[in-house]
Amino acid sequence: MRAVTEKGILCFRKTVLDYFTTHGRSFPWRETTDPYAILVSEIMLQQTQTARVADYFPRFMRQFPTIESLAAAPLRAVLSLWQGLGYNRRALFLKRCAEALVERYRGVFPQTIGDLISLPGIGPYTARAVLVFAFNQPHVIIETNIRAVFLHHFFPRRDNVPDREITPLVEKTLDRGNPRQWFFALMDYGSHLKEIYRNPSRRSAHHTVQPPFEGSNRQLRGAILRCLAAGPLSRKALVKVVADDLGKETREMKRLSLALSSLCRDNLIQKKGGFYSLSD
Repeated sequence: MRAVTEKGILCFRKTVLDYFTTHGRSFPWRETTDPYAILVSEIMLQQTQTARVADYFPRFMRQFPTIESLAAAPLRAVLSLWQGLGYNRRALFLKRCAEALVERYRGVFPQTIGDLISLPGIGPYTARAVLVFAFNQPHVIIETNIRAVFLHHFFPRRDNVPDREITPLVEKTLDRGNPRQWFFALMDYGSHLKEIYRNPSRRSAHHTVQPPFEGSNRQLRGAILRCLAAGPLSRKALVKVVADDLGKETREMKRLSLALSSLCRDNLIQKKGGFYSLSD
């Protein structure tokens, strides 16, 4: 790791902020400090590219503009709107989180990490991100683009770098006066670095290669939910519709039973009277 001096920190901050001043990106969730909107965006951004989220986020917020409207909505309506965004369990977690916020806090977001983590579907990163971007609180957050910045600048010749070594540097360089803008700047600069260099995040101990989507259980689960969004189906009809949706022969759908079972366990779908449907 490169030595970290006060002069080096100032130079590092200038590099990041200069890039952001000229090339900072614009996203709809950056135009608000509403903690509910921030939460929606953070859940959507998990394992999903910003361009796709930028398309879904405004539609979701128009349909469910408040935490109360999301809490009161049928789960099937939330799942239907989520189709195409992937990782559908996130929609369920977001819905359950909204219900808990309304029930426990009357829709007012708590402003401590501990209280936020106690809510369904919120982990340490999401809790800190909500506090940073909604309330401008100075907490350390690390995601793939932020990680890329610190690996590039402070660990240029090291592989398998764990976050526990990056965290003190994020803490030391943190702009406590405006952490919201600082982390936006880090994310945008990190995205830039990943475009012009071989992704620095690959040198992280936490880097994983996502398996191909084509032919995966994730693809099959998504197709089932997409087909059920149109209404309940018997198993026989569902096999045919899903096969048609994926462009596969029906005989290739042997994994359907396992996918149906997993979706039922996750409370994303239900079976009543021989028909499958999105959960109530």
